[in-house]
Amino acid sequence: MPLIIPANSAVSGGFDVDNSLRFDDGSSDFLSKTVSSGGNQKTWTFSAWIKKTQLSGSGGYQTIFSADKATANSVRIKFDANANDNKFEVYYYTGSMQLKLTTNRLFKDVSAWYHIVLAVDTTQGTASNRVKLYVNGVQETSFATATYPSQNLNTSVNEASSPHQVANGGGNLYFNGYLSEVCLIDGSQLAADSFGEFDEDSGIWKPIKISGLTFGTNGFHLEFKQAGTGTNASGMGADTSGEDNHFAVNNLTAIDQSTDTCTNNFATLNPLNYSSSSKTYAFGNTAITASASGSWNATLSNFAVSSGKWYTEYKITAVGSFSAIGVGYQPFNTNASAYLGSTFLVGEDTGSFGWRNNGARPQGGSNLSSWGTNDILMIAIDMDNQKLYFGKNGTWETSGNPESGATGTGSIGNLTAGEDYLFVICPRGGGTSVNFGSPSFAISSGNADGDGYGNFEYAVPSGYFSLNTKNLAEYG
Repeated sequence: MPLIIPANSAVSGGFDVDNSLRFDDGSSDFLSKTVSSGGNQKTWTFSAWIKKTQLSGSGGYQTIFSADKATANSVRIKFDANANDNKFEVYYYTGSMQLKLTTNRLFKDVSAWYHIVLAVDTTQGTASNRVKLYVNGVQETSFATATYPSQNLNTSVNEASSPHQVANGGGNLYFNGYLSEVCLIDGSQLAADSFGEFDEDSGIWKPIKISGLTFGTNGFHLEFKQAGTGTNASGMGADTSGEDNHFAVNNLTAIDQSTDTCTNNFATLNPLNYSSSSKTYAFGNTAITASASGSWNATLSNFAVSSGKWYTEYKITAVGSFSAIGVGYQPFNTNASAYLGSTFLVGEDTGSFGWRNNGARPQGGSNLSSWGTNDILMIAIDMDNQKLYFGKNGTWETSGNPESGATGTGSIGNLTAGEDYLFVICPRGGGTSVNFGSPSFAISSGNADGDGYGNFEYAVPSGYFSLNTKNLAEYG
C-alpha cells in the first residue's frame, strides 16, 4: 500500500492543504478543549493526516488524540513507541480494557504522510463493525491485539466535562511530528472516503475538500489557521467546521504553523541515517544538537536531488568543537565516524563538499568565512550545471553568483553529474536548525521561491526552489 506523499512521489491536481501544525514533545506542546455539552459517546469518527518524525516518544507513546474523563477513563489514539515497535493503537480504558486494537503493521517512515481514520459505532451488532480503522484509504484487518467494545458502550469521546487533547495523551504523552486536517465527527461512523480518495495517476491516497459532513455537537475541523468566532477562535486551534469547537493552544508558537502538509511534503533531516544517542532531533526533524563527545558522524536530508536547482538555509544555534554543513552523494560510507572532516569525507571524496565553522573546506581550497552562533548560512546547489554555492547572512562566498549558470561564477566546486546529492550537517558539540522551506526558526523578512513555496530569510536565487514534493515533481 502506498504511503501518502512519500519522498519520491507527488500527487497531481486536486485539493491542496495549506497548513499543518508541528509538534515537539521536548516543548510539551499540544491543543486542548474540555467538552461542555455531551454528544454521542457511542458513535463518532476521528480523521487525521500524520507525518511522524520520531520513532521514540515520551512515556513510550506518541499520542495523536485523547479523551479523558479521569485517569481511569481514557481513550487514546496513538503510536506505540515501546521498543521501537511503532504500531498504531487505539484503546479505551476504564480500570479495565474496554477496547484495544493494535496493528501488526509498523509505522516507521519518518519522511511520509499517513492518513488515519478511526470510525466507532458501538451500537453495531457485529463486534468487528463497532470499531473500524483505515490507513491510507484501506481498512485495516490485521491486528496484533483485537479487543472490541461491548455493544452500546459509551466512550469518553464526546463525554461532558471530558478534556479532549490533540498531540497529548493527558499524562504528558506527546506527539513528535506534523498533523493536518484533523477532524472529529460527533454522531456518525464514516469511512475513509469521506476524507480522501485515490489519485487517478499515481494511485496514492490524497485528501479531498471536506464538505457536506454533519460534525455534530462536539465535532471539529482543525485546519490550523485563525478562523471562526468565540473563545480561542483567533488561535491555531481554531475549529473551521462551523461548530466553533475551538481548542486552546499550549506551548506552540507562530513558527509551528507549517506549510509542510499532506499535499506538499517538505524535506527534513533524517534521524534514521547516521543517528546516535549523542544527537537530539527537534521541531519535526528540522533542528539538531549534538554532544561534544560524540556525533562526528553526519546527519543527512531525507530527500536527494540529481537535477534541478535548490536552495536551503541553516541557522547556527550553537558552535561546537567541530561543526560543518555541506553536500554529499550516495552511497555514503557507513562508518559511524563518517563526517565532513579534514581527512575523511561523507560519500565519495571527489563529490562531497563541506564548510567548517572555522572557514576550512575539507575537500581543499582556500578558506571561506568563519561562522558562529546566530549566523544564517545558505546553500544553492545547481545540479543542472553541477555547481555549488555557499553563503552567509545574505552574501555569497567567493563573490558567488548562483544565477550564473554554466559559467559557475564563484562556485565552491564541481558536482558529479548523475549522482543523488543530499544535504549534510555535522553538528558535533553544537546545534543547527535547517530550513528546506518550512523553517523552525523565526524569519524576519519572508521570501518564497519562484512558485511561491517556502519561507526563507534571504531572497531565493532566480530559478532555484525549496525542497518539497511539488517542486521535485516539476523541476527535479
